[in-house]
Amino acid sequence: MNAKQRIESTPVQIDCKSSGSSDNPNTDHRLAIFYDGDCPLCRREIEMIQRKDKEEKLCFVNIAASEFKAEDFDKTRQQLMAELHARKANGEWIKGVEAFRQMYTLIGWKGIVRVSRLPIIEPLLNWAYRIFARNRLSLTGRRGACNEDLCQRD
Repeated sequence: MNAKQRIESTPVQIDCKSSGSSDNPNTDHRLAIFYDGDCPLCRREIEMIQRKDKEEKLCFVNIAASEFKAEDFDKTRQQLMAELHARKANGEWIKGVEAFRQMYTLIGWKGIVRVSRLPIIEPLLNWAYRIFARNRLSLTGRRGACNEDLCQRD
């Protein structure tokens, strides 16, 4: 299955097992990534990650899908839209730069993760990501989405 098919066929709920549903939906995947499929930059990043995820350790949930319900995950839409979120197989949530680090580690990009943790790099990276995340909708030409309260932070 190619990356584009994996994005389009990913179910809204976290049921990423290739063999069907499960009581424990993350059994075959170590990390579920909750991404904004309406964000062109975000979508390109996810497509690239999917191509690198040869062992399918990651599962992708498009939070922009009309049928997605944030409350099914005990989150609000605003929380999930504010920054990248990921959920580990044990149910633990991580977000922001740390979610990227976990994702990159699982696809073998450990060198990038090590560099991102350097004392001079880590605070700059966190700062830059917070600015991008806060302004992502307007930066990607979706300023009107702010009228739907998607820009509010909890």
